[in-house]
Amino acid sequence: MELSLLRAQAHSPSYFSLLRESSGASMPVDFCIPCNPYFPTPEIFEYLGGNLETILKFYPSDAGTITAELCSTLGLHPGTVAMGNGSTELITWIDHLLVRESLAVPIPTFGRWTDQPLETGKRVDMYPLMESRNFALDVGDFVSFVRSRGSRVAVICNPNNPDGGYLPKHEVLRLLDQFLDLDLVIVDESFGDFVDAEPYPGVAAEAAVRPNVIVLRSLGKNFGLHGIRFGYLVANPALAGKVRDALPKWNLNSFAEVVVFMMRQFMPEYRESLRRLGNDRRAMFQQLGAMPGLSVFPSQGNFLLVRLPPGHDGVPLRDHLLTQHDVYVRECGNKLGTTSQFLRLVVRPQEDVRRLLIGMTQYLYSGSLHEMPVIGLHHRRTSLSA
Repeated sequence: MELSLLRAQAHSPSYFSLLRESSGASMPVDFCIPCNPYFPTPEIFEYLGGNLETILKFYPSDAGTITAELCSTLGLHPGTVAMGNGSTELITWIDHLLVRESLAVPIPTFGRWTDQPLETGKRVDMYPLMESRNFALDVGDFVSFVRSRGSRVAVICNPNNPDGGYLPKHEVLRLLDQFLDLDLVIVDESFGDFVDAEPYPGVAAEAAVRPNVIVLRSLGKNFGLHGIRFGYLVANPALAGKVRDALPKWNLNSFAEVVVFMMRQFMPEYRESLRRLGNDRRAMFQQLGAMPGLSVFPSQGNFLLVRLPPGHDGVPLRDHLLTQHDVYVRECGNKLGTTSQFLRLVVRPQEDVRRLLIGMTQYLYSGSLHEMPVIGLHHRRTSLSA
């Protein structure tokens, strides 16, 4: 694979770019793109494949019809919801319609929350999360930062990307109470379904009745269907309506419609996928934590942030894993608030994690395979999950 592709852009190259560059070779195991490895199930993919001609040939329903079905399944009021062609489309419209002059956001975080307002000439006040505190957000200190900068909009991602840090629900509500006077407060819960730290995470219900709060969710990230591009926001009817009215009438595709109308039927399988992923996350955290000198940060997302031992850089490690072990990881040198000493590693099943650990151990410890809490380590080729 041509490694220059990994160095030519600000974000990780797409699966399709890698596929074109592979020239028929097998694709690497993907620890870069945060997909759900257990959902959709093979049965869902079989259904989608069997209806591919219909899905591709015909227009989808309008966004209102799809939104109504989503709200019926999730117990939301349609007047409080706007659906977008991926959460990034909604971030773009939020910036254009609702962010006037300045926006405050902790870093590191999802890059569009800094890049998008900067591209439209807004001031972005970046609040650095401290590695010494495991990148945890201190609500009181963040509030003081926003006040000192005079920011009019505040954003938090919960869980945060790339570290997976999670702010408990009562702390999020305390933050919202402190920011009642701001133009807007956004809680990006794109990875919220992976949280198992408390029974009922998320503040969508509260956003629907507050004057200045938007909650953003990503069905594509949660369902492992990034290619379908669908996300939604929840806010009071006036705020949601302002975004909804700006969106094109047919901004959602037919694949998104089919999946939304299948959600109710496959919700038990989806919940089981989250349970399995949570178990994998705990196992992977322990295994990475046993590697000498490697720092692993607590996460409630479907990924783990690690800092490499002193003297090691993520770029050559990423290249080694890709060329020698067919493993693709996210090196974080282009993320504000981190350096190339950090990797974000997607949670995957144990058979894939074994392969990752072998490659990392070989590179970091001069080929000496240290004792690690993994049974039956062996290197075998597997293809990238769909």
